[in-house]
Amino acid sequence: MSENPQQPQSPQQPDPQPQQAPAYGSPQPGQTPYQDQPSQPQPGQPQPGQPQQGPVYGSPYGPGQYQPQPLTPSDERMWSVFAQVGPLLLAFIAPLVIWLVLKDRSRFVDQEAKESLNFQITLVIVHIAAAIITAITFGIGMIVYLVFVAALVFMILAAVENGKGAPYRYPVNIRFIK
Repeated sequence: MSENPQQPQSPQQPDPQPQQAPAYGSPQPGQTPYQDQPSQPQPGQPQPGQPQQGPVYGSPYGPGQYQPQPLTPSDERMWSVFAQVGPLLLAFIAPLVIWLVLKDRSRFVDQEAKESLNFQITLVIVHIAAAIITAITFGIGMIVYLVFVAALVFMILAAVENGKGAPYRYPVNIRFIK
């Protein structure tokens, strides 16, 4: 009988260091740190000093191609009402912010926020004039402050009209912003 000498099989030894995926941002094997940027631009990549083409920050539009979404009619009414009554709490800041943020999204909100902003600037001028007149006349000019009661009525009328979707023009308004 011939015997095939079999070598005893050794059990598979586990790898002392299991293979793991490299951490995000760490160099790949054979790559030195900060070597992930090629020294020569690849075809299809933007050249240095040239404007980028294609989406920017997840936008479906390329640079300079942003198209703001128009407001719905109910949103137009809501923002125009906020532009009219916001000054009761935030003075001219409310219509200014609404106008700057939404002027490209709605022509109605654009014109009504500008109207409200112009009215608030007019009221600031009247307030300064009333303060000077009151100081000069030793308090007799306080009657000028009745103008602010009329201004409150005008702001409420403007909010009601804008809530219906109709434009409102203040009877006394210096239109600084056109």
